Amino acid sequence: QVQLEESGGGLVQAGGSLRLSCASSALDNMGWFRQAPGKEREFVAAISLRGGITAYADSVEGRFTISRDNARNTMYLQMTNLKPEDSAVYYCAAGSRLFSRTIQGSDYWGQGTQVTVSS
Repeated sequence: QVQLEESGGGLVQAGGSLRLSCASSALDNMGWFRQAPGKEREFVAAISLRGGITAYADSVEGRFTISRDNARNTMYLQMTNLKPEDSAVYYCAAGSRLFSRTIQGSDYWGQGTQVTVSS
């Protein structure tokens, strides 16, 4: 059983930045999804086991950067130029099929961390 724990969410003004972290108890492909009220959980970004391959949703490409430090078993999501539509609960995910960009591709989930972007 892989345990994932997110941190770093909060309230920020539009145009600002936040960095999310996800501590993992094991190494695998990892990624981020988000879910806004009344909407389905959606793919945000993924990173391969060794960090050599990344993928992003079109809505965050160029603004968000996913990275990982395997020595610390931690993954990061650096979010810049945040927009109100980025407001959501952000979930850390891990699984071998994460690059499918579907929730079915994740085997494990964190509890989520709230990101709120004010206009």
